[in-house]
Amino acid sequence: MKKKFITNLILLIILNLLIKPFWVFGIETNVQNMVGSGEYGLYFSLLSFTLLFNILLDMGITNYNNRSLAQDPSLIKRHFLNMVVVRLLLAILYGILVFALALLSGYDGRQLNLLALLVLNQFLAAFMLYLRSNISGLQFYTTDSMLSVLDKAIMIILCSLVIWGNIFHEQFRIEWFVYIQSISYVLAVVIMFIVVLLKSGRLSFTFDQAIAFKIIKQSLPFALLVFLMGIYTRFDAVILERILPDGKIQAGIYAQSFRILDAASMFAYLFPSLLLPMFARILGKGEDVTPLVRLSFSLIFIFAITFSISCFVFNEHIIKLLYHQDHGHSSSVFAILAIVFIPISINYIFGTLLTANGSLKQLNYIAGSLAILNVALNLILIPAYKALGAAAASLITQSIAAVLQIYYCNKILKIRISNIFIIKCLVFVLLSVISTWGISKINGTWLWQFISAALVICILAIVTGLVSIKEARRFVTQQSWAVKE
Repeated sequence: MKKKFITNLILLIILNLLIKPFWVFGIETNVQNMVGSGEYGLYFSLLSFTLLFNILLDMGITNYNNRSLAQDPSLIKRHFLNMVVVRLLLAILYGILVFALALLSGYDGRQLNLLALLVLNQFLAAFMLYLRSNISGLQFYTTDSMLSVLDKAIMIILCSLVIWGNIFHEQFRIEWFVYIQSISYVLAVVIMFIVVLLKSGRLSFTFDQAIAFKIIKQSLPFALLVFLMGIYTRFDAVILERILPDGKIQAGIYAQSFRILDAASMFAYLFPSLLLPMFARILGKGEDVTPLVRLSFSLIFIFAITFSISCFVFNEHIIKLLYHQDHGHSSSVFAILAIVFIPISINYIFGTLLTANGSLKQLNYIAGSLAILNVALNLILIPAYKALGAAAASLITQSIAAVLQIYYCNKILKIRISNIFIIKCLVFVLLSVISTWGISKINGTWLWQFISAALVICILAIVTGLVSIKEARRFVTQQSWAVKE
């Protein structure tokens, strides 16, 4: 399983390095620069508003399906159509709720029009994740890796034609950005549906009401978890836009930094997308999951520290490089959100492990408590510190989440992480901070300092023993490096 994890993780990283950085920094950043922070802040706030209730589109079905198929692949023949029908009904309920709350919140005509398109996009995006859960649940990891970048690849092609091809000969509007997303999602859904049919064999297209209700009932704990997590990860942008006089601008400032965090999270999210079915299968067989936990944690921790510390030290340079508009404290917001990436990465490993184990009760306790805490922190900090307050609230919330998830993993699953390994992690962090700060004081361009710091941190991972050259050499010599499904 460790071999399968590493080989497919490498494939995922290569594919995502080819596609997603260009999407975030080449397309999204250009769109915000073209339309301005106010217009993009409106889009970002509306997007966050739709994401708050996104769970109604899924009700935990995707995670439940992934985990269930990993343990019993034959379930796809009985569950597929029932899940599709349930998702369509949930989409109607989702749309009604979002628009009812939008009207109560005072959104105007243009905002409602944008919201309608974003609601459609959320349904399509959620349906794509469900289709992919069938592929990964059936252990076709290579195929799932290819599909993971499909929608973004299509969007890049279409956006490039509009932005640089100037085919409309007009000033770019934020609505065009949303239209392109809609078209790309539709094309991706059609392709993924065909792939599922080809990979799963003969599916049953008979609707069974009893099975549908059983699926909903068993998915509810997953649904509650995603909903609560959505509150403490996305509600900040909505509060920024709604309660501040310059809310659109502040949401735009927050979006500048959140985009970079989101780009890093795209790579970090590759871990749970691979690990959930793997953890579920290992735990289902009663085998020891500790080796895979330690391996995955080491890799994601090195990546998180490299990204966070480098971006924290060079925050001003990065913001000035990417954006035309600097609103004074944009770089400070980014510095805080860069550190937020560390607990987020840790949560991806231990939260996924608890999900695979079916420990939804504990996860929901954590998420419920943190949702309340995060909303309270945002309501206190945002009026006083605006976007900085939202970033600080996120750092506090995600850090507490990481500590609690590690605690419950150790308590429930008895994950054996030695004190020596913990000391290595702490030494690695300390040396990374010192070396990056020292390199930033050396004469030279900041970009070379940034690259040098990142390389030094990677070397420190080897020096401190987080990465073993001996184990890596053994892995390379023992594997064919042919990525198998």
